[in-house]
Amino acid sequence: MSEEKSLNFLEEIVEADLASGKYKFILTRFPPEPNGYLHIGHAKSICLNFGLAATYGGQTNLRFDDTNPVTEDTEYVDSIKEDIRWLGFHWANEFYASDYFDTLYEYAVTLIKKGLAYVDDSSSEEIAKLKGTPTEPGKDSPYRNRGIDENLRMFEDMKAGKYADGEKVLRAKIDMAHSNMLMRDPIIYRIKHAHHHRTGDTWCIYPMYDFAHGQSDSIERITHSICTLEFVPHRELYDWFIEKLGIFPSHQYEFARLNMTYTVMSKRKLLQLVTEGHVTGWDDPRMPTISGFRRKGYTPESIRMFAEKIGVARRENLIDLSLLEFCLREDLNKRALRVMAVLDPVKLVITNYEEGKTEDLISENGPDEHLGTRHVPFSRELWIEREDFMEVAPKKWFRLAPGSMVRLKSAYVVQCTGYSKDEAGRVTEIQCEYFPESRSGSGSTEFQVKGTIHWVSVPHAETAEVRLYDRLFKVENPAAEEGDFKEYINPDSLQVIEKAYVEPSLLLATMDDRYQFIRKGYFCLDKEAQPGKMIFNRTATLKDTWVKQQSGES
Repeated sequence: MSEEKSLNFLEEIVEADLASGKYKFILTRFPPEPNGYLHIGHAKSICLNFGLAATYGGQTNLRFDDTNPVTEDTEYVDSIKEDIRWLGFHWANEFYASDYFDTLYEYAVTLIKKGLAYVDDSSSEEIAKLKGTPTEPGKDSPYRNRGIDENLRMFEDMKAGKYADGEKVLRAKIDMAHSNMLMRDPIIYRIKHAHHHRTGDTWCIYPMYDFAHGQSDSIERITHSICTLEFVPHRELYDWFIEKLGIFPSHQYEFARLNMTYTVMSKRKLLQLVTEGHVTGWDDPRMPTISGFRRKGYTPESIRMFAEKIGVARRENLIDLSLLEFCLREDLNKRALRVMAVLDPVKLVITNYEEGKTEDLISENGPDEHLGTRHVPFSRELWIEREDFMEVAPKKWFRLAPGSMVRLKSAYVVQCTGYSKDEAGRVTEIQCEYFPESRSGSGSTEFQVKGTIHWVSVPHAETAEVRLYDRLFKVENPAAEEGDFKEYINPDSLQVIEKAYVEPSLLLATMDDRYQFIRKGYFCLDKEAQPGKMIFNRTATLKDTWVKQQSGES
């Protein structure tokens, strides 16, 4: 009997709520702010919110938290929707916090009428000074006891645009001595004369996150509002607004955000990398953004597998990037088409093979039959990897050296008979003889060799640019290091091979295809590729080589 999978704490909460009859239908939401591109941490949240609802027959809303017109843009809205679809999820409804601006304004008026909100003329510096410290209570604003009618009039004047940015704010009236600093009369509306990407210039006052979030959840009747741990102190304020307004009691639950090695997750830091030119854009394959992973060749299945493996925790931890790469290799090993590409070429000439002759060899596309086969042209002259030949070979060297024999992948066994060098001593050509009866698939057992190398026929080879990507940072946790995090950028995070040789089947490559360049790694076509200019990105090496590189092992 198979062992049942244990529930995470959120699944336990949902099951208890359904069993008790508290809810008949589960509704979650994913509420990104459209001020940047989503990263792998957001992918975890997407998988959690959409996955949890789907598991229990519920639904998930997509709601854009667009309450800050200065930093938000429709470019980010479009990219977020593309990322969610690519991950394989579909939202029940598409909402925006700006859909609720009228309702939120009325909620604020309600709080004023109840004596629970007031207009404050203090500057941001004065408000901060009166806030107190975690160990010392704050002090009341001199405007805290304004009358309800005056507050209503002034708040209406704020809405009408009669004041400049920062001249006044609306604050909730709670408790300036509260142990939770967020409960010390938090600002709930501020003035911003800025064009909004959806409402234009209709509004010049905008709700703060804490005022918009819980009420938006309530309006949509979200049953389980799932946030990351940094929002734990906000939950008390979330509940306070809902209670005082007497609206649908959505409830907030927190889980540990995803922190991953060799990268940064802060949108501010990611924006710095983009604007300062350390990467080519938000979708640079070295970025931890979903669009960056997509461009690098990651599959949605691998990211969903990763989210499942790391699970849902209540405590922060640092997840090793190697786990994500393991999930990727697990997925690509099953789906990637095997092809031959030579990245550092040297010519091999089969001296006893007929000049001008071409054979059409059949090669398997992968270990599984469903991947099929392809035709690969073979000729007298081939490109092979320079590292597959040594003039003086050590023991247990199973590739080419003078007198040694190897099998050419899906072709023949050859024996090295000589080589040529230029004036600088660099090998320019390797000469071999082949054994006609050793052709792959012939059934011959006469030729038992231990080494197999890949190759590309010289007259049939296509050229391609190959971009070898590696980790963007050379330390595990760059955000935690002393000094500027950008000092720890890996200078070898990108190596560009301008002229590699690939087999002609890759002329048919599309952006959706995934390839294993035999013995070299996993690759995909880059979006900048065009007819006559193939560009491939390395998605991952065949094995995790980073640890060996860092320890100096060969």
